[in-house]
Amino acid sequence: MGPTPRNRLATTAVGVRELAAAAALLGRPHPAWLWSRVGGDVMDLAMLARALRNHDGRGMARTVAATAASTAITATDLYAAVTRTRRRAPTELTATTTVMRSPDEVYGLWRDLERLPSFMAHLDEVRVTGPSMSHWKARAPFGRTVEWDAETTQDLPGRLIAWRSVPGTGIDNSGEVHFHPAPGGHGTEIRVTLRYTLPAGPLGKAAARYFGEEPHQQLDDDLRRFKQIAETGEVIRSEGAPGGKRARQEFPQHPARPLAEDELEELRRHGELDESEEALS
Repeated sequence: MGPTPRNRLATTAVGVRELAAAAALLGRPHPAWLWSRVGGDVMDLAMLARALRNHDGRGMARTVAATAASTAITATDLYAAVTRTRRRAPTELTATTTVMRSPDEVYGLWRDLERLPSFMAHLDEVRVTGPSMSHWKARAPFGRTVEWDAETTQDLPGRLIAWRSVPGTGIDNSGEVHFHPAPGGHGTEIRVTLRYTLPAGPLGKAAARYFGEEPHQQLDDDLRRFKQIAETGEVIRSEGAPGGKRARQEFPQHPARPLAEDELEELRRHGELDESEEALS
């Protein structure tokens, strides 16, 4: 480039534009700034194309190298802008189980939020921070940890608990748990619905399934463990898996065993043990 006022002005404008976009992305990341970078890249390529067309032969290799580098940067910026602008449909999971306890008892167990990690394998901690607020910490695929704040949006004792994450505090998620009397008055039917957006989209979902963390199966396992805690007071495993699932570092589990005499007596008093079950015990 020759030392003309127009060339100096163009060089200064490019530098100011790059610094402004960088400061904006570092200060408050937003797709709009990524698209501004794409626009700047297009301007750079236009100037380089003009330079190639009007080239006098000096420094031709440097101009070609600059054009190739700018093309690669444009492709990277375009990919970043498109992937962060695209609206992803949230994933919705549902699962149902029946627990041999009354709706009020089951509701009370689930309403104790700080107890949720005792049966939800992916949760590390739930901490109540206010009358309707809580802070959640969970394990994500590939050893990552995610945290967010949530608020309880509906709380109907014995019937419904609903929640949603606070915007801007982490993973966007919401859900509800319904408690219905089971047919014939035999326990409580629990129906859980979860909605969340996977950070990596379909690729992340496929990778999670490959590493044994398929979301639907995970929710089914969580409900199975909740049923065991509600009905027996602990998570039960078979002697075939004495350490639980070490690969996923799950919480300690207790071995399956016959009921003790005092446990049998308590079930007899409440009329929850028929003759066939007593014979097996």
